[in-house]
Amino acid sequence: MTALPKCPLCSSEFTYENGDNYICPECAHEWSKNTSVEGGERQRVYKDAFGNILNDGDSVTVIKDLKVKGSSSVVKVGTKVKNIRLVDGDHDIDCKIDGIGAMQLKTEFVKKA
Repeated sequence: MTALPKCPLCSSEFTYENGDNYICPECAHEWSKNTSVEGGERQRVYKDAFGNILNDGDSVTVIKDLKVKGSSSVVKVGTKVKNIRLVDGDHDIDCKIDGIGAMQLKTEFVKKA
């Protein structure tokens, strides 16, 4: 059995899992399993479609054809993207793709190269 993390707000040891979240019954704080606490600050952990942890500067490969909004072009399966930058928002990755330019991608559509 794995030990569950303490609540980042009240340090309670009685946290429990609910789907993709942890919940503290003492202060009612909820936080995602995809966040880690380092140095007192919560930092999001970015994972690709296969659960590999992503970092700034990594290279990834697109695993699905992606239509480019406002354009007739498509990012094809197998397109390699170098030097990604992880950001908060509805799309997790800022990058430049050769032949297309600046793009925003979701981590669920890439795998770490």
